[in-house]
Amino acid sequence: MDKIKGKIPGPETGIEIKKSICCICDPLTQCGLDVYLQGGRIIKVEGTRENPHNAGTLCAKGAATRQYVYHKDRLRTPLKRNGPRGEGKFIPVSWDEALDYIAGQLIEIKKNYGPEAVVFYAGYSKWMRPFLQRLAHAFGSPNYASESSTCARATTMAWKLTFGSQAVADIPNSRCLLVWSTNPFYSNSCLSRGILDAREKGLKIICVDPRYTPMAALADIHLPLKPGTDGALALAMANVIINEELYDRDFINNYTYGFEAYRDYVRQFTPERGAAITGVPAGKIIEAARLYATTKPGSLMTSACAVVHHTNGVQNYRAVMSLVGLTGNYDIKGGNVVNPPSYIGVPAGFTTRESEYALPRKWEEMPPRIGAEQFPVWCELVNEAQAMMLPFQINSGQPYPLKAMLSFGLNHRMWPASSFMAESLKRLDLLVDVDLFMTDSARLADVVLPACSSLERSELRCYPENYVIYTRPAIEPLYASRPDTDIIFELARRLKIEDPLLNAGYEASLDWILAPGGLTIAELKKHPAGMFVPCSREVQEKKYRQKGFATPTGKMEFQSRLLETYGYEGLPVYRPPRSSVDETPEQAQEYPFILNTGSRLPMFIHSRTFRLSWTRSLRPEPALDMNPVDANRLSIQQGDRVRLSTPRGSIQVLANLTQTVMPGVIHMYHGYTEADVNLLIAADYLDPISGYPGYKALLCKVEKLED
Repeated sequence: MDKIKGKIPGPETGIEIKKSICCICDPLTQCGLDVYLQGGRIIKVEGTRENPHNAGTLCAKGAATRQYVYHKDRLRTPLKRNGPRGEGKFIPVSWDEALDYIAGQLIEIKKNYGPEAVVFYAGYSKWMRPFLQRLAHAFGSPNYASESSTCARATTMAWKLTFGSQAVADIPNSRCLLVWSTNPFYSNSCLSRGILDAREKGLKIICVDPRYTPMAALADIHLPLKPGTDGALALAMANVIINEELYDRDFINNYTYGFEAYRDYVRQFTPERGAAITGVPAGKIIEAARLYATTKPGSLMTSACAVVHHTNGVQNYRAVMSLVGLTGNYDIKGGNVVNPPSYIGVPAGFTTRESEYALPRKWEEMPPRIGAEQFPVWCELVNEAQAMMLPFQINSGQPYPLKAMLSFGLNHRMWPASSFMAESLKRLDLLVDVDLFMTDSARLADVVLPACSSLERSELRCYPENYVIYTRPAIEPLYASRPDTDIIFELARRLKIEDPLLNAGYEASLDWILAPGGLTIAELKKHPAGMFVPCSREVQEKKYRQKGFATPTGKMEFQSRLLETYGYEGLPVYRPPRSSVDETPEQAQEYPFILNTGSRLPMFIHSRTFRLSWTRSLRPEPALDMNPVDANRLSIQQGDRVRLSTPRGSIQVLANLTQTVMPGVIHMYHGYTEADVNLLIAADYLDPISGYPGYKALLCKVEKLED
């Protein structure tokens, strides 16, 4: 009995352990899971000790896996709409009836409007993406899109525009880490362990963040800047590095383009002017610039999307990334190293054919993607449609009509002006959503299909420690749920798509993708907890000496030729947020605060764990974070109900008073159905280069509500 209470595996207890992964956060963590089973049911989960990435640890979200898998809101059967769209009235149908109906509708729409009228959309999670994109292109549609239309792709764009390829911080070998607006203790806890280890060995840390986060608390220097002023801060740091001749002359003279124009532009961003724009004291700017430039090697750790969630986001991050080139810290040990991803965005020491698999058709063979006219640089650098233009094209029908959307893990609240997106989706002839739960977006659909969790399916995942895993289902699929890939390959069959790899199936497709690296699914199945990659490739330094840079000039570009080709400014020019004191001073009279939305909380990943009692209990009601100085001025106390407003509308939330936020700035987490902060942001409040929404800086006001 004691062993049963202690959940000790063994024949006498009937408890066994199966290996799996947690996909609640996606794709950078994928923590290994030990799943404790009794009678085929999960009774406990722990982190897998032999997984080198999480080494037995789990965050709050992963610890709640059992609640996630067995939640009462899990979809149990395919559903078909039975009433007006949006009312959430459905009737159960069989899988055959649902898939036949979907395939028939897609074939009819393709016949009448062309394949481009169908959108294939991937939200969360990300594991099915290569297969869905291949289905889209094989069907003939260029309109594969994903939540990356607001996530990491714009950061990658900034890297590509500057260096031609992305480079990641080599933290274990670095002596100075410049952390720019990311907090891995909340967003990537596995990475934070490595930072702590490096810090104990002497790593110096500079943290740029408007909030006082756990990352900022560890830093030797914290630069708390006003949201949206990242570019000005980076240019002011460059001013110090150039004026004090701390830059790498060899790299600048031999491997860069546009340095003279960049140097001339940077002259106006003195530390004093940088301080006036950003709120960071000039002395701190000078101290940080000197530390980063002189403590070699130094590395830059960027965020997936915090900096690019501004109306000048790409240029702001280009200014930040230029510091890497300015100091010669690109593609060197301990700096920012170029290590191409192996699979689903993560490098693991081997080569795959993921891109070739996902893109079986040339773009020139298909009509222009959604957003091609508005965001041509996006289409040059990103192999997807820009989903922020979806509601606009649905409503306008230009340059061609959109009639159907096959979506996996759709969340319309991801869009700015989320109500506009919801109303736009209602205009489609067909909307299909695949999910674990009946979400607000699923309620808008014509057909809803139940998906498996990661514990009920097999999937391939990679880790930066040169480790790879192919999971097997820890439990049988609950109810009538199916893996997303089963749905994709079954639809391909019913659509009669002549594609040998789609016809061959999931594991055959993975074998084809893995072939260049010498791995096979059969071999991976022999290692349930994963395996280190045999003969992993060694990452070489300074590859640009032989290969140059994948930019128009073949050099690192302070002045982007590609941007200039499309009529944008080539230099990383700083511009204030479109809604700010500098740009809209009259509006600032009524809306005096800067609204920063989406700052991470450790128990949430967007809206995916809102329904779990453990995680939701940590912040059960939507609340904005504000500085006590501002609260005192407005006679607001902890827990008071307040109205948060922008020119577009308002929501009612609680006030959470905290010193972690700057005076004059309001932080509001996104995703609450009852207080959707994205309703307050205009649909066209977008970066003109990437199309990313300006979630992180716009004007707002806060008013106390009477009881």
